[in-house]
Amino acid sequence: MTEVDGEMLGPEALRRGGVWQCLHWLASGRTTPEALAEAFLDAIERRDPALHAFVDVRPGIVRDQAASAARRRREGPIGRLDGIPVAVKDNFDVAGYPTRCGLPSREDHVARDDAHAIGRLRAAGAVLLGKTNLDEGALGAATRNPHFGTTRNPFDLNRVAGGSSGGSAAAVASGMAPVAIGSDTLGSVRIPASYCGVFALKPTHGEISARGLLPAARRLDAVGILARSVGDLVVMLQVLAGYDADDPRSRRRRVALQPPDWNPNQLRCGVLPDLAAIGVEAAVIEVFESALAKLERELGERQPLDFSDWPFQKMRRAGLLLMEAEMRNTFAADLADASHPVSDDFRKMLDFAAGKSASDYVAADRMLDFAVLKARRVFSRVDVLVLPTTPQGAFPIDAPVPASQADLTAFASLSACPAVSIPMGTLPDGMPIGMQFVGAPGSDLRLLELAEACASALDAVPAYPVGA
Repeated sequence: MTEVDGEMLGPEALRRGGVWQCLHWLASGRTTPEALAEAFLDAIERRDPALHAFVDVRPGIVRDQAASAARRRREGPIGRLDGIPVAVKDNFDVAGYPTRCGLPSREDHVARDDAHAIGRLRAAGAVLLGKTNLDEGALGAATRNPHFGTTRNPFDLNRVAGGSSGGSAAAVASGMAPVAIGSDTLGSVRIPASYCGVFALKPTHGEISARGLLPAARRLDAVGILARSVGDLVVMLQVLAGYDADDPRSRRRRVALQPPDWNPNQLRCGVLPDLAAIGVEAAVIEVFESALAKLERELGERQPLDFSDWPFQKMRRAGLLLMEAEMRNTFAADLADASHPVSDDFRKMLDFAAGKSASDYVAADRMLDFAVLKARRVFSRVDVLVLPTTPQGAFPIDAPVPASQADLTAFASLSACPAVSIPMGTLPDGMPIGMQFVGAPGSDLRLLELAEACASALDAVPAYPVGA
């Protein structure tokens, strides 16, 4: 507990803060890095046994980081995130921690060096809270991990959190972390953000270096961010983005990220004319259409887009084949480790890729070129594509996994475009659902500006922490 001029901020108040709020509290002396760390460590101790969002938390190391941040705040210089706790998905290398990626065979794969994104977080003074749960091998969108447990949705413990960054999303929503990083290959930060009622950014491909992220499909992998506000996403993007000469897919910008400059009176907003025809559930469509009606001023001129040449399921399946084929190589030793067997489901998915030919792989790879060209055509007509983040809300833990989970998120991934997901409302069953904004490559900041305007107009953000 901290006190300034008689005003005290206890652990419960601190847990309600996002990145911007915590930075303000730190700067104004209303809390300290140590107090923030203790608030979130206490929340993890109390809430995580039910949620299973974390797989590795080391309180002593967290406290040491917080003490170093406090010393820098006293003596200077300070970093952009000095003292801010951050949760990390367990497929990023963090020096001294194993990079399990949801597999028990990787317990001894202790990282010697930090992933590039982790190094930038440390350089900014962030306090790394611990590593979060994910689907086995990061292949899935439910975080029902047979080895480390199922991550449960903070809104309803009997429902999934989504995935594969489900642990990161649940940690942010439930007040166990103010912000988290995850990975997004076909929708793995946006899907759990939609299910858990938080904000997510998948940046332009290569905008944040993926070096030190265990690859799922290198042509698709993106470092994603999960937070409680658009403003928090902006701060994190500014810290994490930048050219990395050691990442072959890192994006070297000749000009700065496009600045926020959209005029609603000139904005061209693209929408899909028939969401039901592509498998979006009726309840999601109802919430989406209600949200669009509230955003008449923010979204400017709306244009229905022809996506008849985009076979949603086939495109998502092409991306999945690229993932399965590359993962079969990445996890070859894990598949052969009889003492730590992978699940039958995981093996079956990777065996599917083994049964495909080189020609099949090339055909799937060429789908990415088609996606890039499709995006160029789309964004020559409109400035932003707006659609639901997921075709359905969070489903019961024991229910079959819908094959369509990534149908609406795959477009941005396959075309290398940035995408933002915000909470847009609540389904009849009380679960949150997200709205997704997709823009042309490099339009990350403009997209975030629009997302902030829409989030403010919708006023659909839940009170964090959820389920406290």
